[in-house]
Amino acid sequence: MEEPEIDFAESGQIDFDSISFDDDEPEPEPLPPPVVRQPEPPRAAPRPEPVEAPRESLKQRLVSDLTDASVGHAFQLLAGTRVSQNARTIEDMVQDMLRPMLQSWLDDNLPGMVERLVRAEIERVARGR
Repeated sequence: MEEPEIDFAESGQIDFDSISFDDDEPEPEPLPPPVVRQPEPPRAAPRPEPVEAPRESLKQRLVSDLTDASVGHAFQLLAGTRVSQNARTIEDMVQDMLRPMLQSWLDDNLPGMVERLVRAEIERVARGR
């Protein structure tokens, strides 16, 4: 693209009225409107097929199938009992365990912290007057 020709007035300043910005190039045609596509609905992730662990021979196993089933059943009963009786989450149990520790820390440290901050604020206000 060519630079426009600049004319100088007799005073040595640029004559802005004489600058022509008309190009011989035609105006570009406007772009067609963008095609809006509807987003595809989310697809369910394919479930991985369970991989069976290779069955060990009976000689290598430490417990029999009957013992394994009995122990598994006992643990399922225990898990069902805990959930149905309390219906508490791990967060609830951790919160209950941390509450006494937090209370003790606050009892020991909060009065000193508040006193120090109040004293600093009083000094700041007193200097401001």
